[in-house]
Amino acid sequence: MANGQEQAAPDAVMTRIGQVVMLHHAGDREEARHRFLQLWAEIGGDGDPLHRCTLAHYMADTQDDPADELAWDLRALTAAEELTDDRLGEHQGTLAVRALYPSLHLNLAADYVKLGRSGAARTHLRHARRAAGALADDSYGDGVRAAIGRLELRLGEGSPDGDGRWGPPRQRP
Repeated sequence: MANGQEQAAPDAVMTRIGQVVMLHHAGDREEARHRFLQLWAEIGGDGDPLHRCTLAHYMADTQDDPADELAWDLRALTAAEELTDDRLGEHQGTLAVRALYPSLHLNLAADYVKLGRSGAARTHLRHARRAAGALADDSYGDGVRAAIGRLELRLGEGSPDGDGRWGPPRQRP
């Protein structure tokens, strides 16, 4: 029994983050933000990169101000850059760190769109697209790729034929 508790201890923070995510998804955004802030204070800015990345990623979704959302998404990216495949594997099995980057960059692109910074949005959208090859062919990967495609359409970026346009070429008068 003690051995099982020792193995569960490193994931206790992830469990708590997951509980707050459920609270947020249930509609209590303010309480979720409050609890995430409490967890962040416990973890600290130099805490476990997996905990910081996960918490900051979800904390961004609870923000009302796009600038605050951007700040949390940047924290998530910074923590991901410190994260190793071994550490992530302890929690997520075979998931590689590189599989986190499409979503992280997509979120940053969306943040920059909200802030009216289309150049920065396009940069992160290109990073997301390049990193998308690391995604599995599953519902999560399909969802992230679809979201990348939707934001590309919104920003007029990319296309299947690589010329930056979607659909048939426009007729010239």
